Amino acid sequence: QVQLVESGGGLVQAGGSLRLSCAASGRTLGSYVMGWFRQAPGKEREFVAAITWSGGSTYATDSVKGRFTISRDNAGNSVYLQVNSLKPEDTAVYYCAAGRGVIIRDHTTYAYWGQGTQVTVSS
Repeated sequence: QVQLVESGGGLVQAGGSLRLSCAASGRTLGSYVMGWFRQAPGKEREFVAAITWSGGSTYATDSVKGRFTISRDNAGNSVYLQVNSLKPEDTAVYYCAAGRGVIIRDHTTYAYWGQGTQVTVSS
């Protein structure tokens, strides 16, 4: 089992920044992929970014490239999502996820999920 706890969400004005954190515990994450997904009201959960725990390879959806950065802290067993230049359309609940053998952008292939953290961007 892997337990994930997100933090760092909040209310910001357009153009602002936040740093989302995901603290992982329960298992060694060497073979895992860690992902960030988001879900806005009335919409499906969508892929935001992902990082491989072992090699640190990163992936991001086109709409956040250049604005969001995913990183990991191996020693602290944490994953971060730095979100800059926020737009109202970034408003959503952001979820941290972990899995092995995943399809990077497919949320249904991730086995473990956090409870989510709300990000609200005002215009």
